[in-house]
Amino acid sequence: MSLKDARERRDEMRRLVANGVDPGINRKIQKAAKLERSANSFETIAREWYAKHSPGWAETHSSKIIRRLEKDVFPWMGGRPISEISAPEVLAVLRRIEGRGTLDTAHRAGGNCSQVSRYAIATGRADRDPVPDLRGALPPARGGNFAAITDPAKVGALL
Repeated sequence: MSLKDARERRDEMRRLVANGVDPGINRKIQKAAKLERSANSFETIAREWYAKHSPGWAETHSSKIIRRLEKDVFPWMGGRPISEISAPEVLAVLRRIEGRGTLDTAHRAGGNCSQVSRYAIATGRADRDPVPDLRGALPPARGGNFAAITDPAKVGALL
């Protein structure tokens, strides 16, 4: 710590004391608030939601959901308190996924974010789900047709 920073912190502590605030108690309150914010982060709540619901899912489905969240969502909004996440933030994450050319994954990630937000509402850690506000923000995912073999002779060759 530089001498200038130390003097600024000293002056700040003196101002707190002059206002009748105990610096030690103030520091503990700030630390507790920081812990509470991390306990209500999107990633923490999403992992809690996942742990609660994944036992009823198939293993492949379960692994795809947690991988999608870890790869595409947590790096950009996992540390944010869930009550402070807004629709534009979620849209930025979904646009990042869409930019890779995986539009279907973007839609699925949005659905997962909405499920986590609804779980946070149910547990009293959030007031609203920002994802429904994004309806229509992403273009619909268009699936392609898959060719089918209809000639019985060719079906035999396939088998």
